[in-house]
Amino acid sequence: MPANPVPANPVPANPVPAYVFIHDPSMIREGSTWYLFSTGDPNGAVNDGDIQIRTSTDLRTWRLVGTVFTKVPAWITSQVPGVVNLWAPDISFFGGLYHLYYAASTFGSNDSVIALATNRTLDPASPEYHWADAGLVFSSGAADDYNAIDPALVAGPGGSKWLLFGSFWGGIQLIALNAATGEYSTRQPTVYSLSSAPSPDPEEGSYMVHHGDFYYLFVSYGDCCKGVGSTYEILVGRSQSITGPFLGPDGTAMSNGGGMELQGSTDGMIGPGSPSVAVDGTAYLIDYHYYDAWAQGRPWLQVRKLYWADAGWPVTGAALVPVPGAPAGS
Repeated sequence: MPANPVPANPVPANPVPAYVFIHDPSMIREGSTWYLFSTGDPNGAVNDGDIQIRTSTDLRTWRLVGTVFTKVPAWITSQVPGVVNLWAPDISFFGGLYHLYYAASTFGSNDSVIALATNRTLDPASPEYHWADAGLVFSSGAADDYNAIDPALVAGPGGSKWLLFGSFWGGIQLIALNAATGEYSTRQPTVYSLSSAPSPDPEEGSYMVHHGDFYYLFVSYGDCCKGVGSTYEILVGRSQSITGPFLGPDGTAMSNGGGMELQGSTDGMIGPGSPSVAVDGTAYLIDYHYYDAWAQGRPWLQVRKLYWADAGWPVTGAALVPVPGAPAGS
């Protein structure tokens, strides 16, 4: 990794406009436009497998407009040999910058890195639009009992910033960030374990949001990436402390296999997982990927409103994004 990471190159718009592949989505609104970031092409065919960007003005129709970089940064290919594409981006805005956390790894390994890119705007027509590679945030290796992928920023008490991550290898973890830079806080080096399950511990793709008196932890449980054979489901637990313990409605800790099912497979949308939550004014919107049973299990996006029941537990609303392969009237 260079000591002074160089800015990213401009990205041509619309590399493949009709291309269908959305995995591990994260979205945010700037002005009247929603921007969706997702995992790069698994074959490395679209801009070297870089993070994909789509836009929408209605949350229903999404258009591929480019990628963050044109190539995977050289320091990543050096540190993670064999990497084909960049994974699981998370977009947020603080300190006057958009922060895009993302991961690089290979399947079946915890030799992984979490990286950061920043931009002043998401509008590619703006003269200020420029993705800068801010380099390494956190990493893991064979000696660690965690896996540094699937990052997600968490806004904590008193303006603090935290980062969720994890996949198998001990489940879901949390670290503190430097609130000014968004980088790993070496002054608070503790890695907190928040959620895990019995071996092989199939938990990953987590997200956390604060509502009322609680922090709510969303976790993807089960197997992903197997098309209609995927068993992903989205679980949720809550805690009054950002570091846990997170409990399901029955009081079972998520560190002991607890949690409530928030979203399972339905209406041909198989294996929902890798959720993120966008807070837009007073509205909460949950987005996630699933596998389309109507179209050979291709991964696509779903967005739903997130409601809060009287007891404080979240409930998903109706699907907002049409299922691409579904026949009319289904």
